[in-house]
Amino acid sequence: MWTNENRARYDRSKLRYPSDLTDDEWAIIGPLIPRAKRGGNKRTVDERQVVNGLMFILSTGCQWASLPKDLPPRSTVNDYFRRWDYDGTLGRIHHALYVRCRELAEREASPTAAIIDSQSVKAAEKGGSALTGRALMRAKRSTARSAMSW
Repeated sequence: MWTNENRARYDRSKLRYPSDLTDDEWAIIGPLIPRAKRGGNKRTVDERQVVNGLMFILSTGCQWASLPKDLPPRSTVNDYFRRWDYDGTLGRIHHALYVRCRELAEREASPTAAIIDSQSVKAAEKGGSALTGRALMRAKRSTARSAMSW
């Protein structure tokens, strides 16, 4: 709710970009990011800046090549994005944030009910999403003249 107390919590005017993580947000996400593997080179990139780069891409919808120069290079941000997607890190972050949002809303961590519309049921009966479009489209009329119309 937008109260005077809450408004200050969501103020992003002091951040470099509105998409940058606050310290509180980083405190939630930071521990979920895997540590560097043993035996390899030491990490030279700040993981928080990588996440800030990902958040910039997601919030602005810009191309990778348009990532600002004060964030890590686009290849680094993209490599981490692909690695975290492959190893499940992004899924773990999503799940942790999902559970936290539900708890803050004073709901159970996982939903107890689901709503399925009739359109979804029809699509499932006909063979899934690949056939949904064809099953629900009207038949096209031929533009060729028939013998009856003469």
